[in-house]
Amino acid sequence: MQPILAKNGSETPEPVKAQVTGSIPSWLQGSLLRNGPGLFSVGSTEYNHWFDGLSLIHSFTFSNGEVTYRSKFLKSETYKRNVQADRIVVSEFGTMIYPDPCKNIFSRAFTHLCNVIPDFTDNNLINIIRYGQDYYASSEVNYMNQIDPATLETVGRINYRNHIALNLATAHPHYDHEGNTYNMGTAIMGFGRPKYVIFKVPADASDNKHKKPALSKVQQVCSVPFRSTLFPSYFHSFGMTENYIVFVEQPFKLDIIKLATAYFRGVNWGSCLKFDKDDITLFHIINRKTGKAASTRFYSDAMVVFHHINAYEADDHVVFDLISYKDSNLYEMFYLQNLKQDTSSFIQSNNSISPPVCQRFVLPLNIHKESPRGSNLVTLTDTTAQAVMQEDGSVYCRPDTLFEGLELPGINYNFNAKNYRYIYGSRMEWSPHPNKIAKIDIVTRTHLEWQQENCYPSEPVFVASPGAVEEDDGEPTADLSPVKPSCCGSDCLHSPSCRGDLIVHHLSRSQPVFFHARPQRQNLQGDRPSLHPRQRPHGPSRTFHPRRRLTAHIRVDYLFLCVYSAPLMELICL
Repeated sequence: MQPILAKNGSETPEPVKAQVTGSIPSWLQGSLLRNGPGLFSVGSTEYNHWFDGLSLIHSFTFSNGEVTYRSKFLKSETYKRNVQADRIVVSEFGTMIYPDPCKNIFSRAFTHLCNVIPDFTDNNLINIIRYGQDYYASSEVNYMNQIDPATLETVGRINYRNHIALNLATAHPHYDHEGNTYNMGTAIMGFGRPKYVIFKVPADASDNKHKKPALSKVQQVCSVPFRSTLFPSYFHSFGMTENYIVFVEQPFKLDIIKLATAYFRGVNWGSCLKFDKDDITLFHIINRKTGKAASTRFYSDAMVVFHHINAYEADDHVVFDLISYKDSNLYEMFYLQNLKQDTSSFIQSNNSISPPVCQRFVLPLNIHKESPRGSNLVTLTDTTAQAVMQEDGSVYCRPDTLFEGLELPGINYNFNAKNYRYIYGSRMEWSPHPNKIAKIDIVTRTHLEWQQENCYPSEPVFVASPGAVEEDDGEPTADLSPVKPSCCGSDCLHSPSCRGDLIVHHLSRSQPVFFHARPQRQNLQGDRPSLHPRQRPHGPSRTFHPRRRLTAHIRVDYLFLCVYSAPLMELICL
């Protein structure tokens, strides 16, 4: 495989102006922040896993038809300790670090004792999230690092535990139309009975006058007890409708005993996750206004879920879409030793990994005890998903498959928690390098693809056009990371949509592939616009072609940002 995923990045601390040929939509104003691993070695030491690399934060700023780029490493405590020691001294997901052999026996014994209950890294490399008006680099541990979205400077570290009883929290919160933030976490050790915790941070929670973080006003919505005390479910994201939280308690579990003994056993934290293929997956539906969970026991077959796509309510049903796997081998695939194989060897050693599948589940809300056993309770006519009443009163859910081979999904966030039509994401086809962007039409079950040879696009992020009527009227963005300098020629780039323009940004140096992105201020709308969907023929995948000409070619050398017309981002209006 190409070494791009394990390539060390570098900072561009001062804004670099892009060379623009053509024009950028005048309404496109603000910044897009991206986060991801950017440094895979310190001194002579190297990380083992792609999810271990030190966070590098990127900013693309649009202003009056111009684009500037800058990037800075997150100056976390982990980063500073590693750099000061000139070696990796803080353990990460796939890399366990042990005491310096030069330390005396008492220092080494103390280090071992401290690792019984691990104090996790604050290398927050997964996403940028907003609480109130505060922006944080986030991963899935109890630490976050606040950043200045304008300068990318690291403001300081914050600990969830100082504000709410949590050991872990997701890096994929939801934002309602009022600007409130909802998120989920796990309380494992030191907080009473183990439980999953759903919490809310109000939109006006930031208190800069008194220098109090937004988390100081966090509100617990409710909690859900673990199904198994020593084996809590791992979860990377969750779903949210207008009235409900959708939590998938999957049989991909964290083994607490293994976690507490990992340091002594000489294994990394990633090895403490296990998938039980013979178990079931539970679906929890929680009213986010009352905090009460649905009394019905909804379940499905064993699956592994990382990303939810969207969720909404329709005729007394909760509909939620997610990406599922039949095994947990995805994490194994991203060990750097595996990624550095040549393409043929990589495919041969990983072709048994299950593909990501976009699935729709439908859960009826009004269930009567006298409903016939064995009957399908779903009454919606636009899906094949089923919810079958069992003899014991529980409901077994069968999914409707929407698409196979898509990850890093995104939507027009104005349609979050609402009935929607389009999904955007990275195509996954026997490679850890997503080399295509796809647009999925849920109604017609057709899809469009865009790709550029030897370039790897990031997660697409959508910005709706001002006054947009149609769901896919806007400018999606994705960054292109080239395998080698100048291999991504602009002459053959096309819009990954039948609507709108493509804008390409070439940046001054090759950078690693990113994880996730967010604009600084969400462009949320309270009311769903009326839709006038274009009729599309049913049929196989076809290449994206632009309806209009390429409007802008923006160059700052070797990293690219493409802005095309179809969904997934929100701008940070500075």
